[in-house]
Amino acid sequence: MAPNNKLTDSEQVVEFMNNLEHPFKEEIIAVRKIILATNNRITEKIKWNAPSFCVNGDDKITFNLRGKGFFRLIFHCGAKVKEVPHRQPLINDEGGLLEWASSDRAILKFTDMNDVISKENYLKEIINKWIDATESYPN
Repeated sequence: MAPNNKLTDSEQVVEFMNNLEHPFKEEIIAVRKIILATNNRITEKIKWNAPSFCVNGDDKITFNLRGKGFFRLIFHCGAKVKEVPHRQPLINDEGGLLEWASSDRAILKFTDMNDVISKENYLKEIINKWIDATESYPN
């Protein structure tokens, strides 16, 4: 534990996960492990009452644990929606699995462990594309 009994961002996520009561807890744990293992620059914290993943302190991917029968990963560039000048999606999604809320905000849904397993390689690819595309994106 950090000095003064204040938990670090990562310790807060571990505590959150330990206390999480969710029908897809095992799937959420698996997706979290995939995200953290995909790129060594990724750090984590709690945002929007769920684990969130950052690069250089900038939020990039956040769990959305609300919904029935699924959970989501939100790929974003921070809390506020920003428009990409060309209004096209920020990355090319060859797999076609992302739902685009705006040109710089995409959603990936998971429905069960088989879905997590089947999307693992796709998820790794999307994470790295997202980090590359948002590296110099204004926050």
